[in-house]
Amino acid sequence: MKKKVCDFAGPIIVGAGPSGFAVAACFKSRGIESLILERAHCAASLWRLKTYDRLRLHLPKSFCELPLMPFPAALPRYPTKRQFLSYLDAYAVEFGLRPRFGVAVVSAERDASAGLWRLRADSGEEFTSRWLVVATGENAEPAVPRIPGMPSFLGPVLHTSAYRSGEAYRGKRVLVVGCGNSGMEVALDLCDYNAIPTIVVRDTWLPVRTVDRLLLIVARLVLGDTARLGLPRPKLGPLELKSLTGKTPVLDVGTLANIKSGYIKVRPAIKRITEKGAEFVNGRIEEFDVIVLATGYKSNVPRWLKESDLFSEEDGLPRKPFPNGWKGQNGLYAVGFTKRGLLGASLDAVRIAQDVELCLQGRE
Repeated sequence: MKKKVCDFAGPIIVGAGPSGFAVAACFKSRGIESLILERAHCAASLWRLKTYDRLRLHLPKSFCELPLMPFPAALPRYPTKRQFLSYLDAYAVEFGLRPRFGVAVVSAERDASAGLWRLRADSGEEFTSRWLVVATGENAEPAVPRIPGMPSFLGPVLHTSAYRSGEAYRGKRVLVVGCGNSGMEVALDLCDYNAIPTIVVRDTWLPVRTVDRLLLIVARLVLGDTARLGLPRPKLGPLELKSLTGKTPVLDVGTLANIKSGYIKVRPAIKRITEKGAEFVNGRIEEFDVIVLATGYKSNVPRWLKESDLFSEEDGLPRKPFPNGWKGQNGLYAVGFTKRGLLGASLDAVRIAQDVELCLQGRE
């Protein structure tokens, strides 16, 4: 059987999430047609299929809008999951973005003799192009830590990608592993459904929003000493934290009040998981019915991209830090890997479209 090959004249984008949409729209605005390949059967599959119901954007909407189209003015400062998905659907209509769904790229490598990137899909199809834009992002796969004893636990263990709401956990003792925004919001959601959550805190945490060192002082005055609740104070302000680690500062959505009141319990790092619960590093042993892993996501680029100059084979992220990690060699680009959320992806999308346009004009 003859292999089906699609020789595409414009750039090929792998990933139909917000980052892929952003760069495709920037191409479209310059008269450049692109082909978007997406393994799922819908756009923004992480947002649409693997996020909890109460999720909102963790940054104000002005920092999360994609290029060339602002959010509707009527939306709140922090849009809900549903509102953000409606925005993405409208964005696709506005720029005529029509991804090829159900196409999982299993390998992509440079064909030096042809001067092309050659992509192979799990369906057996093959695609070629001068330009390859990797838009699968930092959050392509759930990051599941190896915790001693985890296989022995007799209850359900799930990642937040499989958590929707606390409805299914009424009256259950739930251990939430991870204290970022997802962990805090899941703990609060469990409280709202009368579950009994306990959250594991390893890193320092404090709800801070927009300014840096000053807010650490102000937060101390407003919230008091959170360390006595098991929440150590951070040494870095939110802007420096985001810049150095890519972590979004935790926003207080009501979780702190529930911790103060005792509805949400805080525990230190886990030493091991037992059949019926967990032992913590302070020697305390407790029983739980369910474990929820709020442990984030990771890139899957090393699994399918046969290239190691732009992307690190270790973590699947660009080797060069922002703002220099968007461009590789021979027409290879990265969008959505800046550790600066949608704003960083938008900035890179504009740069990529400009660069390809210069190539087409023979000026690059």
